Amino acid sequence: MKKYVKTVLYVLIALIIAAAAILLSFMQRVSMNPDGTVGNTAGNLNNEGLFCEYDGTVYFYNSFPEGGLFAMNPDETDLRRINPLVVRNILAGGKYLYYFHTGSSAVATDFGQALGIKSFQRSKLNGSNGESLTNDVVVTGQLVNNYLYLLTSTNAGPSFYKLKIDNSDRVDLADYNINPACAENGVIYYSGTQSDHYLYALDTATDISTEVWKGNLWFPVLEGDYVYYMDPANDYRLCRYSRTENVIEVLTEDRVDCFNVGNGYIYYQKNGADAQLKCMRTDGSNVKVVAEGNYTHINMTSRYVYFHEFGDDTTLYHTPLGSDICEPFQAARDAAG
Repeated sequence: MKKYVKTVLYVLIALIIAAAAILLSFMQRVSMNPDGTVGNTAGNLNNEGLFCEYDGTVYFYNSFPEGGLFAMNPDETDLRRINPLVVRNILAGGKYLYYFHTGSSAVATDFGQALGIKSFQRSKLNGSNGESLTNDVVVTGQLVNNYLYLLTSTNAGPSFYKLKIDNSDRVDLADYNINPACAENGVIYYSGTQSDHYLYALDTATDISTEVWKGNLWFPVLEGDYVYYMDPANDYRLCRYSRTENVIEVLTEDRVDCFNVGNGYIYYQKNGADAQLKCMRTDGSNVKVVAEGNYTHINMTSRYVYFHEFGDDTTLYHTPLGSDICEPFQAARDAAG
């Protein structure tokens, strides 16, 4: 009888251990994303990807001293730090955030991250359970469905590859610059960097690129039927191209340093002696001067536009979408301190 009880006890222990192992494996399994997932807008990613709005929450890098990776509501309420890291190229999809950690922390902390080591990381939406996916220096990255498309800088030159979100199935795609920021319906649109600046489309289902339009463009951004872009052949003026009508519209003759498009508006930095940050409607009408001087890192959400003054990456400015009034983002400054 004792031998029988001992045998049953051993079996029960073995079953408990097996069940615990299965449960742990299930808890650590990375959840896949629904079809159509795109990590951030092209306009934000082309401006360092410092803001990302997803499922009713804005995730952003609070650049004020002692800032870090923050979250808030689109109306700028409920600001909260989710980790103290200095980050850029923020992406969101499904249950996770993705971002490039520059190797620095915005605050003195025992957070447990290896500081000084650059890495592209995945974390839960609340900033916890951060895990390094690669230590490559990511120039630009985008999330399309269940793959990260990363343009990285190496000692041997640029490298463009895709990596599944569970850190498996890496596929090298190119050894030259492909900017994956502009994505829609499983397709990445990018300007050529080899022999031309045409518009190309990379089908992420097949990893095959095709030529879309023999234009001369830089930093394409898709909004509906239009491709918004900088025109390098004409002093980097801002244009848009209708994909259905095959028509180009010049939106401004200003020389443009950077721009962003969203929710019916374009924000752009005019270059030159009379440098200005400007706002206009997406058809080029109703032009407003938002600020005099040079500004950069123009990021947009559904309610606000954010940017830095050139040469000052600490002070974060904001303006309500469509407004010509801007000021330092005081709530972010207060939340950081």
